[in-house]
Amino acid sequence: QVHLVESGGGLVQAGGSLRLSCAASGRTANTSAMAWFRQAPGKERDFVGAITWSAPNPYYAETVQGRFTISRDNSKNTVYLQMNSLKPEDTAVYYCAARRYGWGLRAADYDYWGQGTQVTVSS
Repeated sequence: QVHLVESGGGLVQAGGSLRLSCAASGRTANTSAMAWFRQAPGKERDFVGAITWSAPNPYYAETVQGRFTISRDNSKNTVYLQMNSLKPEDTAVYYCAARRYGWGLRAADYDYWGQGTQVTVSS
């Protein structure tokens, strides 16, 4: 089992920045990728970006490309989501997820989930 805990959400003005953290514990050696998703009220859970433990370059959704950056600290089993130039449409609950094998773009591709952290961007 893998346990994921997100932190760092909050309220920020448009154009501002936030950094989310996702700390993983448990059988993290059995995971191959970690991803960030977000879900706004009444909408589906959307892919934001993903990073694998083996490849250095994360993959991003087009809506956040150039504004968001995913990084990892293997020694801490922690993945970060740096969010810059935030827009009101970025408002959502942000979730961290882990996958046992490979990686994917769909929420259904991931095996483990954190509880989510709220990000609210005011205009």
